Amino acid sequence: MIAHRLRGLVNLHIAATALVSGAILLAYASIYRYLPFAELSSGVNLVGYLVCVELGMIVGSRHLHQMASRYHRFGWMDSIQLTVRQMIVVSLVVFAMTFAFKDRDISRVFIGSFLVINWCALLFFNHSLPKVLARIFFETSHRIPTLFVGSEGSLAKLKNWLASKEALGLKPVGFVTFSGHSIAHSFPTFVGGVADLPTLIEERAIMQVVVLEIPRSAGEGRFIIETCQAKGSRLLIYSNLSDHLQFPLVTVNEAGHQFYTLQDEPLEDPLNRLMKRLLDILIALPVVLFVLPPLALLVWAMQKIQAPGRVFFSQERTGHSHRVFLLHKFRSMYDIRQDSAGEAKQASKGDKRIYPFGEFLRKSSLDEFPQFINVLFGTMSVVGPRPHLIAHDKLFAKEMNSYRTRFFVKPGITGLAQCNGFRGEITDPTLLHKRIEYDLAYITQWSLWLDLEIIMRTAHQILFPPKSAY
Repeated sequence: MIAHRLRGLVNLHIAATALVSGAILLAYASIYRYLPFAELSSGVNLVGYLVCVELGMIVGSRHLHQMASRYHRFGWMDSIQLTVRQMIVVSLVVFAMTFAFKDRDISRVFIGSFLVINWCALLFFNHSLPKVLARIFFETSHRIPTLFVGSEGSLAKLKNWLASKEALGLKPVGFVTFSGHSIAHSFPTFVGGVADLPTLIEERAIMQVVVLEIPRSAGEGRFIIETCQAKGSRLLIYSNLSDHLQFPLVTVNEAGHQFYTLQDEPLEDPLNRLMKRLLDILIALPVVLFVLPPLALLVWAMQKIQAPGRVFFSQERTGHSHRVFLLHKFRSMYDIRQDSAGEAKQASKGDKRIYPFGEFLRKSSLDEFPQFINVLFGTMSVVGPRPHLIAHDKLFAKEMNSYRTRFFVKPGITGLAQCNGFRGEITDPTLLHKRIEYDLAYITQWSLWLDLEIIMRTAHQILFPPKSAY
């Protein structure tokens, strides 16, 4: 019931924002014609652009379904993230139409100013609409008197969940324990034991029963199910399997079958992968064409003076789906051929193998810039878990069971761990654990907005390197 209500609000939101954007386009076109400094040809195909805006809004709002669980509690950061995503897609679709049809009637100033106006309007609309829709549909009407069944511990764990769902019409009217033992000062108020369920449903007009943990026995479970069916009450059972296994699980529904997995993976969505790949190309291509050549020339000149030898240093690393690839960097150490043990040794502060300009390259992260070539070839992404030496992969996997989960996505030039200060030499198992925790958080929480945030934070660190950079 709650999931359907959320899904319905999300679909209403997508339809409303698409209609608002279309209305803004038509209204702005009507006003724009009368502005003294503006020109808009009467032959412009506004209907075509209206279709593009609507299509872009619907596709760009798909991400809202992934945010559905917190839709009714939307904050400004959620609104910014959604608005940026919507406007990126709308802009791509509109510009694609302009270039595909070589439309000379449309004013570029009109399109640009419309996109800015629409972005501002959507920012406030996306923030306020969830609360407005929840208030209209569920604050005064369609409220569901709900009885909760469980233990005191399960009630405490779901306290925040209960509070958040009241906005969706969930009306707590009582709490029933499996044991029947009274609980003082509970919310909702203690009203009896499971045996009292039939009477309570009738007397208090209960329309929904929420069982806060898996019943202790099959008989107890059957009693609750049959009582709810007989009394015409909805039933919602919370699975506390994660508590039993002492590990967080993610629910997956596949063709009517329910499964549990260890993590969510947004980048398994083809559209998400496509958007990430487009972002990679948009960033990597200009770097490879315009930044890398003069930078390589500078590095070559400094190496010629301080440490003659190879300009680039290439080394095998493990990438997406455990595939091995060749990672490229500017050489930052003296060109002394080392055995595998020497190459596997982590660089440390004051390392004598690093030549003076190489130290600057490492500290500023400029030695990583050749990896934009890896990004163009698709073996790496701009953002993702940093790839380690293959020898270190084996070592670190022994330290942390979840280490190899990093290979679910492409490795990155920078990552969530790096922009949070976890970069460079790993001298303590605690540092490794924190770094992997950030990598796993990135994999499960990926969004285009998160990638952009990491890129901006990394750019700041290039200009102002942290103490951990050497």
